[in-house]
Amino acid sequence: MALTLPHTRLRDRDSHRTVGRAFQSIILMLVISGMFFGAIGSRLAQLQLVEGDRNRQLAENNRIRLVPKRPARGAILDRNGKVLAGSRLSHSVSIWPIALPESEWPQVVNRLAKILNVSPESIQQRLEQAGYESIESITVARGISPAQATALAEYSNELPGVRLEGEAVRNYPNGDLAAHVLGYTGEITDEELEARAEENYRLGDVVGQMGAEAAFEPLLRGEWGGQQVEVDSAGRVLRILGDKPAVSGQDIQLTIDLELQKLAEEALGDRQGAIVAIDPRNGAVRAMVSRPTFDPNIFTGNITEAQWAELQSQEYPFVNRALQGFAPASTFKIVTTAAGIESGKFAPTAVLPTFPFIRAGGIQFWDWNNAGFGPLNFQGAMAMSSDTFFYQVGMRIGGEELIQWTRRYGFGSKTGIELANEESPGLVPDDAWKRENIGYEWFQGDTINMSIGQGFLQTTPLQVAVMFAAPANGGYLVTPHLLQDNEAETSWRESLDMQPSTIKVLQEGLRHYVRDGAGAE
Repeated sequence: MALTLPHTRLRDRDSHRTVGRAFQSIILMLVISGMFFGAIGSRLAQLQLVEGDRNRQLAENNRIRLVPKRPARGAILDRNGKVLAGSRLSHSVSIWPIALPESEWPQVVNRLAKILNVSPESIQQRLEQAGYESIESITVARGISPAQATALAEYSNELPGVRLEGEAVRNYPNGDLAAHVLGYTGEITDEELEARAEENYRLGDVVGQMGAEAAFEPLLRGEWGGQQVEVDSAGRVLRILGDKPAVSGQDIQLTIDLELQKLAEEALGDRQGAIVAIDPRNGAVRAMVSRPTFDPNIFTGNITEAQWAELQSQEYPFVNRALQGFAPASTFKIVTTAAGIESGKFAPTAVLPTFPFIRAGGIQFWDWNNAGFGPLNFQGAMAMSSDTFFYQVGMRIGGEELIQWTRRYGFGSKTGIELANEESPGLVPDDAWKRENIGYEWFQGDTINMSIGQGFLQTTPLQVAVMFAAPANGGYLVTPHLLQDNEAETSWRESLDMQPSTIKVLQEGLRHYVRDGAGAE
């Protein structure tokens, strides 16, 4: 009996350890499982509760694609409805940033750059600017050649995320005709995109860069539309989720007369200069020519080096000389005549002797023929364009009176035409201006020079056209404009408050000039 008890207790102790060990294993497994599922639960909670919105957006971005639809740009028509700027079908190339991981884009970019004959850096810059998670297509090329379009189709399997699509691009059917009036379109720059952030422009948009294209951009641009589509992992469209039609831009009608514009361009030829023709009744611009010029069609695609070199060989082809300041010369004698009579210091019937030259301040101011024309009235002086006649008028009324009438005719200020960003106000100098810019006071010689449109005076051809309109319309200063409207003539003009006798002298003087005077030669 004494020998069995210790053995029994030992077996009991061993038995108790075996049972304990089993419980320990179960407990350990439960603890480990709890920790494992707890970690999973915590991660799920973080993904769903903390990062749920972000992850849902990423999932949607991988499944849903926005296919934008560019609006057709409005046409520009002449006063009779003839097309000055329209649209033609072309092809553009765009990329879909979210279609590929960032690491896979370099290979696609290099292949695409070779086909388009552009630098890979230019495409890469667009891609990075949009962001690799962007769901919007980004245009990287426009107006590509048929050969490039074929190559893109052939290598489409090597170009995931790249789209070839048809689009309407700007077309100017008359080439360089009225180029400075119409302007041209071009892709929005980074600076313009930033400046127009509140106008809903986007990367790759085409905007007017000068002329009517820029002035009437809000009317011509239209509104983007698009389709929201569901795609598979290969980018194939599974179904259309929503569709917003693009709204085409508004067609606008200009005051330009296409046939008159052609005649004006033929008259100027290849000479450097400008021609402006306006309706004197209301200021409607019927023709506006500037030389040298350019063909706006070259900007609808990728301009070639040869085309750019040709433009560079000309002297400022993009400058609209009809809106730049020049000395008006003898055309200005209209203002001197009006100032002389309206000042009360000359009667409409006044007669003055003319001479080979007039001396003032020790300087001889010569007549253009170096001989003079004998006694002349205002009509005769305008007809023969006598310089010494108008020297005398300017000297008697004085610089202050002449400057005042110069400004009343609109010189020194912009005319109000819609091309304000390209228009110069010109320059009407006075004593203060001369002291500040030249360092001398106003002399009588300055008044003499100004009386025949010389000296420091600067006016634009458009301002001169407005000046000529005043005698033709009975003494009104008109506001020149390009957009056709149905407003009454009176809404475009204001009276210069000249006496009927003054207007009559101006009209008769101009008739004599072209009929039997210096202008008839």
